[in-house]
Amino acid sequence: MEQHIVKILSIESETHDTRHLVVEKPEGYTYIPGQATEVSLNRPGWTENKHPFTFTTLNTNPNLEFIIKIYNDKHGITEQIGKLKAGHEIILHDVWGTINYAGPGYFIAGGAGITPFIAILRQLHNDNKLDGNLLLFSNKTEKDIILKDEFEKMLGKNAVFTLTDEKNPKYENRVIDENFLKDYIKDWDKKFYICGPDAMVAGIKETLTKMGAKADEVVFEK
Repeated sequence: MEQHIVKILSIESETHDTRHLVVEKPEGYTYIPGQATEVSLNRPGWTENKHPFTFTTLNTNPNLEFIIKIYNDKHGITEQIGKLKAGHEIILHDVWGTINYAGPGYFIAGGAGITPFIAILRQLHNDNKLDGNLLLFSNKTEKDIILKDEFEKMLGKNAVFTLTDEKNPKYENRVIDENFLKDYIKDWDKKFYICGPDAMVAGIKETLTKMGAKADEVVFEK
């Protein structure tokens, strides 16, 4: 199994409960946008406690980046990551993942489930190939939205945000269900990329299939 000990170069808050990590990139370490690796901490008692996190920067960048949601109530690896500082070390393992870009479509994300789409959309933006893609991004409240300004700058009106626990006239204020999807999906021959909580992914996948999406056009983490 591949294993690399790398230093954290910087760690900052992205939202109230997410952290943006920049870490060293091992020589020859490559990935496809949308892929992830398992991360553990290089400290006693945590080296074997591995958790998957998605790369959020372009593969051509000299460093690696992650955006990680911190769960202080679970007392696991993310709580520990929330306490790390620049100079601390983490351990990277094999690259893996099944959310790879396969053509223009609809990116449907819930909360921190946006992370596999960040590098994909950044790469498409870098290559001037964002046309034909629409982002549907659900969060509980406005303060939970990761990289809102960047998505709006990249996608313009093709970045649609919806809030489920807060009424805010700047956004949609409903869950992503069949009625929501009917309002935004205009081309059923495109790809559908889904990532978020397991129940959300399962529900949207079932709904899309019922509405006419072909099974092989729906991409999600298996």
